[in-house]
Amino acid sequence: MISKQHAKLVLQNCLTTGGDFAEIFAENTIGNSLELSSGDISRSNTVNTYGAGIRILHESQEVYGYTNDLSFDGLNKLALSLAKSFDYEVNSIKFELLEEVVNNKHHNIIDPKQTSNEKKIKYMIETYEAAKSYHEDISQAIVTLLDESQDVYIFNSEGRMLKDSRCHVRMSLRVVASKNGVMQVATDSIGRNSGFEIFDNSDLKTFGREVAESAVTMLNAEEMVGQSIPVVIHNAFGGVILHEACGHLLEATSVAKGLSVFTNKLGEQIASSIVNATDDGTLTNSWGSLNVDDEGTKTKKNVLIENGVLKSYLVDKRNARKMKCDITGSSRRQNYRFSPTSRMTNTFFENGQSTYDEIISNTKFGLFAKKMGGGSVNPATGEFNFAVNEGYMIIDGKISYPVKGATLVGSGAEVLKKIDMIGNNLSFGHGMCGSSSGSIPTDVGQPTIRVSSITVGGRGGKK
Repeated sequence: MISKQHAKLVLQNCLTTGGDFAEIFAENTIGNSLELSSGDISRSNTVNTYGAGIRILHESQEVYGYTNDLSFDGLNKLALSLAKSFDYEVNSIKFELLEEVVNNKHHNIIDPKQTSNEKKIKYMIETYEAAKSYHEDISQAIVTLLDESQDVYIFNSEGRMLKDSRCHVRMSLRVVASKNGVMQVATDSIGRNSGFEIFDNSDLKTFGREVAESAVTMLNAEEMVGQSIPVVIHNAFGGVILHEACGHLLEATSVAKGLSVFTNKLGEQIASSIVNATDDGTLTNSWGSLNVDDEGTKTKKNVLIENGVLKSYLVDKRNARKMKCDITGSSRRQNYRFSPTSRMTNTFFENGQSTYDEIISNTKFGLFAKKMGGGSVNPATGEFNFAVNEGYMIIDGKISYPVKGATLVGSGAEVLKKIDMIGNNLSFGHGMCGSSSGSIPTDVGQPTIRVSSITVGGRGGKK
């Protein structure tokens, strides 16, 4: 894609006005998407993302630009243009590009590039039919199947030169249940950093039925009554609470600017002593995993919270300079059009000592948030607002009637301290995380947890 000789010359020209670090990030990505609704393919699309971004740093100052002209002249023109942003004493930086071999631990067995649309559609129809036939109140089911094969090339003025290949496959299901003019929607997804073998190892019929069951259950649920009560948050996508209300606040993007409630809190008790939280980009074939991050640093297991004590932030190269700390293999970007910054990979609460049954039976009254939805968070304060997509009241230690329209309102810092039970049933949910460097695949996860008290919003009247 870019020769070693041309890359070196471009990087050298980046440094002619006092920059002390230069980087080229190039990619060639093929992305395919199919949508099935009403039993037929309603959309098909293929996108080729091809180009390179150039970044120059002077201490913690940054300038970034991109192009899809990967000829030497195209890259050099961009490099010289960006270099004009600096006017410092020129550093005598000398380097030779040395090719590094990236060990790919996230193999895809059934390559999307070798998988026919007929086979893809077969997976989609199986899921669709299971959802649509579940109940007479199911009015619509929409299946979306995405696959992306990405080759990235990284060169920098520290002499690094490497190539990495990534493969992501994800199926999303949206089910609509309706009756007497009332409509309820349920969604879920299956995603991995792997090939289409993920569907050979998944029960797509069960997946379709479970999403449909959620939609029908919530269609007939009572409205949640607003109150402050204990909340049991189930595993898998329940981990969105950690991701949004804590994880983003531990990214150096916010911490380095002093815009996080956890700035300057390393070594301090920020959570209940039973809380252990991790961001691990090495989990084999997980949706948010990578061999190396988008600066070429190997991903790793970063312990964020240990026994309630804050142990680490997620740090990229530029913010490491500001914070004077080590980088953590957490630099990510959507594609070459975005400058990289610190982001999460697979972020989760570790298993605890309780069982799911013990958590429910020890809760006299509260809300069971079986499936979480989206929400919003203010990184500066940690205040959040999350929807509960599927909820049930807990009465006398047993799951009781379903409730809809519940929202969880509070702050990440408070919730971390109020976690008083953690289960041993860790599992993951798969989503797309948006931030300043674009939208990227991330896993959220946790075992079932109990928070002793959260403000729960709802429109229901008192029973």
